[in-house]
Amino acid sequence: MSYARQMLDTYPRGGTVESDLLAATIDALNDCAQACNADNAADLSEPSVADMVTCIRLCLDCTDICAATAAVIGRLTSDDPRVTRPLLEACAAICRSCGDECERHAPHHAHCRICAEACRSCERACLALLEALA
Repeated sequence: MSYARQMLDTYPRGGTVESDLLAATIDALNDCAQACNADNAADLSEPSVADMVTCIRLCLDCTDICAATAAVIGRLTSDDPRVTRPLLEACAAICRSCGDECERHAPHHAHCRICAEACRSCERACLALLEALA
């Protein structure tokens, strides 16, 4: 059981979103942030680093957006859709862009393949949570 799920189980008041879905989204966000951060470091170690500039920039953006989204939705301090919806939408968008770019490099770089998988998983999780919030 993830730490996100364990923390949700201890929260004293119920939320409007099913706990399993919320925990899965938080886990996907954290996994994606970690994968993008690691991919960024691996990209910087490639001999053709100039070819990786777009991937590096997207991974940096994806790391920051996923981490911020996980922090906000993980606090459970607000069910305000004016806050959570734009964060989840931005996260799905950057995960799509970063995943697309990483897939371009995946045939030659295993770290990009793994990052693309994490981005796709996170995008799906954010979209599923958005749908549940509708």
